[in-house]
Amino acid sequence: MRSKLPLLSALSVGAVVLACQTYDFEPVEPLAIAQTTVEEVINARRSKPNIMMLVDTSGSMTLPVNPGPSCDVEFEGSMVPCGYDAVCNVDICPTRWTALQAVVPDFLRNSGPFVRFALTTYPETRGGSGVADLCRESTPSALLKTLPAQEDDDSLLAHANEINTLLQQIPNGGPGQPVGGTPTSGSLRFVREQAGLVDPDRANFVILLTDGLPNCNANNANQGTDIERCKCTIAGNGCRGGYLQNGCLDEDASVAEVRALADRGVKTIVIGFGSETATGDGPAVLNAMARAGGFARQCDAQNSCGADDTCNPTTGLCNRAFFQAANQAELAQALEDISKAVVNPEPCLIPLEGPQRPSDPKLLVVYVDGVRTTSSDSTWSFEEAGVLFTGETCQRILNSTPESPVKIEVRAIRQR
Repeated sequence: MRSKLPLLSALSVGAVVLACQTYDFEPVEPLAIAQTTVEEVINARRSKPNIMMLVDTSGSMTLPVNPGPSCDVEFEGSMVPCGYDAVCNVDICPTRWTALQAVVPDFLRNSGPFVRFALTTYPETRGGSGVADLCRESTPSALLKTLPAQEDDDSLLAHANEINTLLQQIPNGGPGQPVGGTPTSGSLRFVREQAGLVDPDRANFVILLTDGLPNCNANNANQGTDIERCKCTIAGNGCRGGYLQNGCLDEDASVAEVRALADRGVKTIVIGFGSETATGDGPAVLNAMARAGGFARQCDAQNSCGADDTCNPTTGLCNRAFFQAANQAELAQALEDISKAVVNPEPCLIPLEGPQRPSDPKLLVVYVDGVRTTSSDSTWSFEEAGVLFTGETCQRILNSTPESPVKIEVRAIRQR
């Protein structure tokens, strides 16, 4: 006779049976949603930026971009490397100055309608050859072109073209050629004193384009007798006589002047051109100036810092804060990058790139001054470049002022 299992045993068996069963689950990925909010207060977007070009016309600008045997010329009965008084044959051996002259036209032509340019050069030698002449900082005579009076596109372009003409008229050799030292701090101080450059209703910049280390400060705290502190910039440790202080590196005063400009709302963009700014004390000095000037090079996943440089992901800044160019092509690229950063040819466009873009245009929400605004011919449309405001809304943006800004908020949702 079969005995009955106790209830507990029966339950145990059932549990074993259940435990031996298997189940196949199809994985279901939950809906993942990411939201990007781009908020921008548009303040006086019609006010085009001021840019003072402070251009180094020191003697080293006549040196070849790529030195080599092909750049040797006959001078005073001997074959010597060209540069300074031994004028280069620029058809064979382009110089830093002719390279600058080659790239400036495109920069001014492309940026001209959208920027209020001015031009100052340094040093201001006035044709003299003494230390005081070769080290003279910019004065009103070196302000070759003031900021324009008109602001329409055609007038600004004509003004920019006049600046290009002035730069093209400076010869690479002979009377009027680049000559002298690099009185950077004094020339920055002169620029800082130009009242028109400090305009609260627009962005204000100085583009400092130099191929050498700052010197020519007769009030430099250091002297050539202290080699370590002086960091002499004259070949052969020539910081003596009239160059006892003028020849010493003038880093502290130059950084202080850049910082003083920033305190007045003027950012300084630093471009180093040539080997002197890329080696030795050059990178540290120009880095300090660029960081003090408030316009360090930026970077992200889509925009790298280029060769021999890295991006700091925490700050979004390149470790080399200034723009460095070794040749004509790199100088042209630096000017193009600067133009893209400061020029706004389409004030009614809010760019959306990569992960900022919604996965579906229906997942885009736009607020104008806190009011949700739907897409229409008179409000905005979603384009390849981002959100383009049109009609009455664009006109509101164009008419914005510091007293009456327009606040734009774009919310884009991505399903992933």
